[in-house]
Amino acid sequence: MNRLLPVCIALVLNAASTGMSFAGERTPERVETFATLPAGVRFPEGITANPATGDIFVATFDFGPNANKLLRYNRQGQLTAERDFGGTPLLGLAFGPSDAKVYITNFGASKIQRITASFNGGTAIEDVATLPQIGAPADRLEGNPDGSSDRIQFGSNKFPAPNAMEFDRSGNLYVSDSFQGAIYRIDNAQGCYTPCSVTTVVQHPLLATPGFPPFGANGLALSRDGSTLFVSNTGDDRVLKMDLATNAITVFTESINGADGIAFDDRGVLWAAANQSDEIVALNANGRVIARVGAFERIGYDGAPVGLLFPASIVFVRGDMFVTNLAIALTPAVGDETEEDVMRWTISRIRMRGH
Repeated sequence: MNRLLPVCIALVLNAASTGMSFAGERTPERVETFATLPAGVRFPEGITANPATGDIFVATFDFGPNANKLLRYNRQGQLTAERDFGGTPLLGLAFGPSDAKVYITNFGASKIQRITASFNGGTAIEDVATLPQIGAPADRLEGNPDGSSDRIQFGSNKFPAPNAMEFDRSGNLYVSDSFQGAIYRIDNAQGCYTPCSVTTVVQHPLLATPGFPPFGANGLALSRDGSTLFVSNTGDDRVLKMDLATNAITVFTESINGADGIAFDDRGVLWAAANQSDEIVALNANGRVIARVGAFERIGYDGAPVGLLFPASIVFVRGDMFVTNLAIALTPAVGDETEEDVMRWTISRIRMRGH
């Protein structure tokens, strides 16, 4: 059966059940391999793009003997530059809208760094800020159907775990912390004197997780009007929303299996990578899933996944969606995870119909 048929059926059924029309809108057309990482380079996680050139930037999240890299690809999927970051794993990326630099969450060093977008193998890496140690958030109460509640205690984790970033219209940079359950802000991140000061905007129990994968606050996306910051919580399978006027945090949607990177398309639809179900989902204004795209198909002859496998981060470039396939085995290697069979790692492109 043509792989597109189930996707098209899912789109039609979702549109019919929600009363949503896709006429004149951009809808997923197909998933294809955009680029394969160089041999020996593993676990692509963060992704961003230069909107002026269409260049795609990818960061790797490797704890093994392999060096982590920041990679640059052109619109044709050709590797044009790579910068070695050694043994420190990297997570989210963001593109500076006014300084044309790539901002990097250096997970291993608990730092935000940046580098010029035209980098080469020897370009200097600049430290922007180091995230603070603030400890674990307060306990969380979760209700049960019988009216009782369970108390979740997050322990004493004090490791600052920068994950994703998002610029607002004023050039302030928001950063998520997956372990300490926090959102930070670096004011005027593109122009501040380094090291820049870091403000803890909010630390909240909803931003931490006792679940799996063991990452709380993760992907970030700002609403069109800049009033609401959406935050994925991977281990809780949730997308949250934060009112930036009050810092109030509420649950936007549930049951996104491994909610990871999130991004708005140019029509204002919020898309989320569900890393544990190997798909990307679209959410309407009420947090309801209105479309699903992608699936894991197989491991190809070259050892690379065909389709999506542990999709981690999303970026939209000129109408198309680009996705990193992290394809990492998170449980002990006992031969029961598809990711254990991967030998080469990929970036997917999802072409969007209607542009």
